[in-house]
Amino acid sequence: MIKAVIFDMFETLITLFEGRTYFSEDICKDLGLPIDVYRKAWHSNENDRTIGKLSMKEGVELSLKAAGAYTPENVDLVVRKRREALGDTFAAIPAESIELLKTLHQRGVLTGLITNTFSDECEMIKESPLYPLFDVALISYETGLCKPDPEVFRVMVDRLGVAPEECLYVGDGGSRELFAARDAGMKAVQCTWFHERAFEPHIPCPILDEFEHADTQTDILKYL
Repeated sequence: MIKAVIFDMFETLITLFEGRTYFSEDICKDLGLPIDVYRKAWHSNENDRTIGKLSMKEGVELSLKAAGAYTPENVDLVVRKRREALGDTFAAIPAESIELLKTLHQRGVLTGLITNTFSDECEMIKESPLYPLFDVALISYETGLCKPDPEVFRVMVDRLGVAPEECLYVGDGGSRELFAARDAGMKAVQCTWFHERAFEPHIPCPILDEFEHADTQTDILKYL
């Protein structure tokens, strides 16, 4: 019996491919940088940004210094445009996502969040109408734990007070989250309702034949 449904955030409950986007190629266009140079610099401090060792601004500063494009003005530009793009994402939270979380609570099912995020994303999640709808929220920037580390799944079930086999994990599949959830003993389902919006090279995860798929938020209810 499923007693808890645990969600990923991006490309699961919300999508970054809504309204304005601001990815590496956009930054390089603004700053006149070769994409390969910036991506290498950006990814070099990604883990520290994800587990709370660096704020977004600090990560951007290091990345631009490594790419030879550091100025305070460039840092402010990138941070601001990222924030604006995230603003579009969180201003367009699908009604279906909110309704799903509320329906789960109405049916007596606990809800959890496990998400790998940077500081700006963390702030927006906690300010969003989604945040109060989670019984337990594990945000990597705050916890220092990120998927697919098995520990984050152990912490989640402990805080929810349920067994792994009583949990359904729902995510788009990025960061090998579905494999990690399955290895932790959970039922794992790949959500595909945002998949067609993504574009290369930012598609978070391909469709995985190893897992069952949910094409709409309502499809999740059939697993209860």
